Amino acid sequence: MRADARRNRELIVEAALDRFAVSGPAASMEEIARAAGLGVGTLYRHFPDRRALVEEIAGRSLRCLRTGLRSLAEQDVPRRDVIARYVGYCAGQPLALIKALAEENEAPEERLELQDELNGLLEALARQAQEEGTVRGDISPREVVELLSVVVCRPGARADDALTRVALDGLRA
Repeated sequence: MRADARRNRELIVEAALDRFAVSGPAASMEEIARAAGLGVGTLYRHFPDRRALVEEIAGRSLRCLRTGLRSLAEQDVPRRDVIARYVGYCAGQPLALIKALAEENEAPEERLELQDELNGLLEALARQAQEEGTVRGDISPREVVELLSVVVCRPGARADDALTRVALDGLRA
């Protein structure tokens, strides 16, 4: 891909994230193109429809989360701390937006595979945390992942908000 095309694609993705954050799922492709400083034709050359744009955003965010989780998991700290740091890391990602927009369409195989991989990594961390005695054992690792998903995939999720603190404190052994 040429450098100018790559730059335009990045401008579109950044503008889409901004417009979706301001206008919610109702943000139009025309609005996004305008916010990127590009014509609608340029936007549609990169993303033939709204779904393609949303999937690009979702894929990038999930790949970023996977890289972040792997990096955190390599740290020599209690597994519960890794989980808490990951939740904080998730707060910086547009997960609520991705979830809301992606629910409009059937998920492509790549996104499903990324989600399954992330869930598997989190389940392994939850199991390790239970084995080391830092996360309560009366909830399954799968349920830990489901709880964390509720916490991070909601509008306004932050690492320091009340719901996040209550959920993490509730997991403490």
